[in-house]
Amino acid sequence: MEFRQLKYFIEVAEREHVSEAALHLHVAQSAISRQIANLENELGVQLFEREGRNVKLLPIGKIFLAHAKEAMKAIDFAKKQMDEYIDPERGSIKIGFPTSLASTMLPHLLAEFKAQYPQIHFQLRQGAYNFLIEAIKARELDIAFLGPVVTDDPQINGDILFYEQMYLLAPKSHRLANRKSVYLTELKEDEFVLFPKGYIFEKLVVDACQSVGFDPHVTTEGEDMDAIKGMVAAGIGLTILPESAIHEQASHFTVTIPISSPDLKRSVGMITPKHRELAPSEKVFYHFVLNQFKEDAEQ
Repeated sequence: MEFRQLKYFIEVAEREHVSEAALHLHVAQSAISRQIANLENELGVQLFEREGRNVKLLPIGKIFLAHAKEAMKAIDFAKKQMDEYIDPERGSIKIGFPTSLASTMLPHLLAEFKAQYPQIHFQLRQGAYNFLIEAIKARELDIAFLGPVVTDDPQINGDILFYEQMYLLAPKSHRLANRKSVYLTELKEDEFVLFPKGYIFEKLVVDACQSVGFDPHVTTEGEDMDAIKGMVAAGIGLTILPESAIHEQASHFTVTIPISSPDLKRSVGMITPKHRELAPSEKVFYHFVLNQFKEDAEQ
């Protein structure tokens, strides 16, 4: 089995069209057909059903596709390690991050790192909480920042960098707008604006409310941070968000109020894959981040 066969197979499998795959790979269609036929002969199974110029991946082909992709990721990672072994201060790191950290922690951190290691480059990907976790497991990302930090997944290493306070964000017309702090139990009759079920911020708020004896009355949902804050500003309801997400954009129509009880915080940190060693450039960045927050804690 050859590297080229796997490459051709994956391209055809994802497009289900030999000529389109050939065009994308800049090789002759006959060369792709021949290599896939050789691969099928070696495996002893038919991977595709031929339908004229199109092909359809058979069930056994779908199984092989999943393994082929994993093999290609392993090969790419091995090549990356060989390239960076000579010079660990060169390379490229795929980093994931959520919206809530996009304009606060991350820009400062990356700027500081680039000043010290200008030859290491980043491929950045913004994503939701569950997406970042799955992308680390699937080797689509090398390191991801998120909060709260995953510490109980057997496939992931989680490093907590700091804890961040959660705040009440309410319309300026709210009855508690002039308070210096509030008890969460005081909000049991209020209408909430939250992310939909399945989002981590929805879970954090619901779990917090249930811990003091009530389910939040959710009247409106929004799928991004700006939408949530905009609906609060419009007086539709109130919400609870981490400090970094609230304070990055002040509004004349909302107030931010500390929650005195219970003490609501979320952990913020990094996650990395547990069952693969970081490449040299990734290790440089990983230890840089840990040292940065260790120094901040000591100051």
